[in-house]
Amino acid sequence: MQAMNTPGIDRARLATWMSVNLPEAGEPADISLISGGRSNLTYVVETPERRLVLRRPPLGHVLPTAHDMRREWRVISALAPTPVPVPEPLAFCGDEDVIGAPFYLMGHVDGAAVRSQEDAGSLTPGQTRRLSERLAEVLAAIHAVDYREVGLGDFGRPEGYMARQLERWGQQWERSKTADLPGHDRLAARLRERLPARSASTLVHGDYRLDNTLVRLAPEPDILAVVDWEMSTLGDPLADLGLTLTYWQDPGDDERASIPVAAGVTVAPGFLTAREFAAHYAKVSGADLTDLDFYVAFGNYKLAVIVEGIHARFLQGKTVGEGFEHIGDGVPTLIERAHRVLDGL
Repeated sequence: MQAMNTPGIDRARLATWMSVNLPEAGEPADISLISGGRSNLTYVVETPERRLVLRRPPLGHVLPTAHDMRREWRVISALAPTPVPVPEPLAFCGDEDVIGAPFYLMGHVDGAAVRSQEDAGSLTPGQTRRLSERLAEVLAAIHAVDYREVGLGDFGRPEGYMARQLERWGQQWERSKTADLPGHDRLAARLRERLPARSASTLVHGDYRLDNTLVRLAPEPDILAVVDWEMSTLGDPLADLGLTLTYWQDPGDDERASIPVAAGVTVAPGFLTAREFAAHYAKVSGADLTDLDFYVAFGNYKLAVIVEGIHARFLQGKTVGEGFEHIGDGVPTLIERAHRVLDGL
């Protein structure tokens, strides 16, 4: 039996709740934290009948509107019958008395999380190219969902989305910042000045990158499931693309390699470059990428705020897992990269 001290989980209370709400799964026999998560916590729950996955918020320093389990549960439930690949939604719990926070259970997806070149294994350049093409195609599929038809018509307010995003992430920065950074304020002002006058309205993932998917590597690489929907809403699809390109690392971009979030894997031979990825997305989605520089700069800004929040939790001793000691060093680098994108450099 699993010990009772799994961080963030009370196994006995979870077992009691599951016996009522998911009795067909059986009692949890083993629970383990999946390594690599930098925000919401993800666990594998082994039962006599099947393998499940549990998602819950971080243990502390939870910002308003962040880490919303009900929101994440709702979107994967809505997407389950669509062409967008998501894990099977099983059960949601909003009662914080069970494990100390809302959580949900979903089916385990027998796919790989590709976070490094080593994770990609022995893929050929042709296979890595296909994997990056599929990543662009699945992003386009997310944006093609008729969100009203799947019951997400009230999932967000698409009008004025980017203006609210700038305001929201500015507020998050003020709540999380561990030091004043003059470049942040100047960047926020520049982004407000460059806000596009119009934008499309779709479902957006909010944190779309390769390691927020589970993939099949062989014989033909494919995306089996998109996960980590905690930031999803209705808004501008190019905000998703801009953030994905922020995460992307082209060969020779050593500065990007110094930011310890989703770096490294896309430099492997065969992966599309950031420019090629954007072009393939545009080809399959029909999107107009005229203002893409703004969205990439905003992606760097948003990631800087996210990283600062993770850094703040680490300093407070409220982050579970390893590899957080130097994550705060990436914040000024991301802000400088955003300025360079706006400068056309």
